[in-house]
Amino acid sequence: MPMFFDTSPPGQCIFCRLVAGEIPSARVYEDALTIAFMDIGQVNPGHVLVATKRHAATLLDITADEAAAVMQTAQRVARAVQAVFNPPGLTLLQANGREGDQTVFHFHLHVVPRHAGDGIALSWPRKDPAAEVLQGYAQRLRAALAAG
Repeated sequence: MPMFFDTSPPGQCIFCRLVAGEIPSARVYEDALTIAFMDIGQVNPGHVLVATKRHAATLLDITADEAAAVMQTAQRVARAVQAVFNPPGLTLLQANGREGDQTVFHFHLHVVPRHAGDGIALSWPRKDPAAEVLQGYAQRLRAALAAG
């Protein structure tokens, strides 16, 4: 992830200011729930951020309607990126919390056109737990989903 952190004072989220038109942006698209704009830290031409208009820090803080709207906007933007820049690949990236590599604490998703050797590395060490461990994880998650 890029080494950028929103250093705005508390209560002055940089994306909320962007949504309100208080700071400039290269807007791509917006609707009632979402806004899409060019990332100032372009990895590749066409790198767009899709954010909720309402301030919410993480995926766990947005509504189901906002989640659906963000994904619909991301798909719409991805189609435009494909038509304009014709990248051979595309990555959608959404991070939550400092340990999850979130750098601006306003829910957003990156739409990143990808090219061979573009310097983006999305890899992690595999843990390869045993099948019974995975079944245990799945059972715990099913119970949590059933509860609420």
